Order: sequence, then structure tokens, then C-alpha cells
Amino acid sequence: MRLTLHTDFALRLLMLLALEPDDLHTIAEVARRYRISRNHLVKVAQTLIQAGFVESVRGRKGGLKLAKRPTEINIGEVVRMTEDGFALVDCFDRKRNVCVVTAACGLRRPLEEALAAFLTALERYTLADAVHGTGRASRMRRLLDDGSRPAF
Repeated sequence: MRLTLHTDFALRLLMLLALEPDDLHTIAEVARRYRISRNHLVKVAQTLIQAGFVESVRGRKGGLKLAKRPTEINIGEVVRMTEDGFALVDCFDRKRNVCVVTAACGLRRPLEEALAAFLTALERYTLADAVHGTGRASRMRRLLDDGSRPAF
């Protein structure tokens, strides 16, 4: 299972907003701190705003902030909402399926079960779990503020 960049950036944006809830964060600032594409992050922010996870504050000192408490944002829900589909293989997508053995294949059910287990595991965690606990928040802040961190 591989998540899209859209989902990856969505989770990163949510983690930063949960990490520093008293601050408003601009797209440019978040992109700089994570060293990721600003243009892509704009699309991600729009998705999260439309889904009700993030709030946009307009104005000269505006920015982004969480629209819900970190304990109310379920990781599995975010992944389901930001992924464009879960077609692990072509036969999961009837429009794109070109596999000639689909009707007799025994892999579809195990792959469907594996995907369900993956999403079920993610649903056991909230944004708070991803950010807080055992020094994680302070380490994340240091890494996000460390200008010497290599670019990706």
C-alpha cells in the first residue's frame, strides 16, 4: 500500500497545525518548513478545508488552523478522504481492468482483506496520537525548525 503525495502532505499539514495550535500557518511557511511543493500544498489545504479538518483565516495576519481538536481527527478518516481510490491492482477498478484471469483469480479477496486491515489499523489513531507523547512534539518542532536539515 502506498499513499499519494496528496495524503502524505495532508497528514504533514495536520500534524504541524496540531503541533502549534496557537499559531496561524501560511501555505508558504508550511511548504518551507517541510521543504515540499507550495502549489501542491495549496490543493491539499483546499481539500482539508472542504472536509472540515482545517479552517482558513483570511487577512494580512491570516493562515490555517485546525477546525477540530486533534483528538477528533481520525487518521483513517483523513486517509480515506484524501486518497483518490484504493485500487491496489487493476482488477479493483472495473474501468481499467485488463487482466485476463480476473474471473478465476484468487488474489482479489486477500488483497481486499489486506486493504481493509490497513484502513482499520489507521482508524485506531487520531491526530493527537501522531503528534503528542514521549517527547515527540518537541522533536518534531526541532526538526521543522532546523535549517540544516537536508532537502528532499
